[in-house]
Amino acid sequence: ELVSLVFNKILLQPLFNILIFFYDLSGDFGVAIILLTTLIRLVLYPLSAKAIRSQKELSVIQPQIQEVQRKHKGDQAAQAKELMKLYQEHNINPFSGCLPILIQLPILVALYRVFLDGLDPAQLVNLYYFIPKPDLINPEFLGFLDLSGRNLFLALAAGAFQFWQSKASLPQQDKKGVRASPTQAIMSKQMLYFFPALTVIISASLPAGVALYWLTTTILGLIQHFLVKIKPKQQTTLQN
Repeated sequence: ELVSLVFNKILLQPLFNILIFFYDLSGDFGVAIILLTTLIRLVLYPLSAKAIRSQKELSVIQPQIQEVQRKHKGDQAAQAKELMKLYQEHNINPFSGCLPILIQLPILVALYRVFLDGLDPAQLVNLYYFIPKPDLINPEFLGFLDLSGRNLFLALAAGAFQFWQSKASLPQQDKKGVRASPTQAIMSKQMLYFFPALTVIISASLPAGVALYWLTTTILGLIQHFLVKIKPKQQTTLQN
């Protein structure tokens, strides 16, 4: 009960109020979801940007990682010790990429509830006193897409952009020709197709509002990925 109370007070109720605020502002439930998703992305931007940079730095030192793995192939303890030392030398946190994902999971669960509750007039009693209470909530997006039901088109679009994001996030081949190990290559390829497929399956089975959220957050994630990737290049050019 305590976990449920904390979840409702910290995540569910604030997100619900922000969604209704954006709905009052825009008059469109889909636009409200897009605005809410953008706000969440902006709040999580520092963590996501750090994760992208760490991922890029990991790909840069991939030859050194492989050398450590080769040198201590039969000694897992020594391998882990040397790898941790290597990460510290380059100021890299190999687990930083997990944090944005872990944070987004409870947010996704809360948003699922928000999109469902947002269409129930009885839930409007949970609005803060300073949030205007709408008389009626129209679940349509742009006047024709019903976000209260399932929508295969949005689910497929979310899966397609998830595939693009996964592909963009894969470490590129090093200029010296160093490639990932066969095991890493197989795992990367599996994850490349696994997450998009999972996105389509989940999005197609839930209200279209969730699919619109996932599509929007993936597109924003792609934009952020390329911005973070381009920024160091611009800094290097200015320094030269």
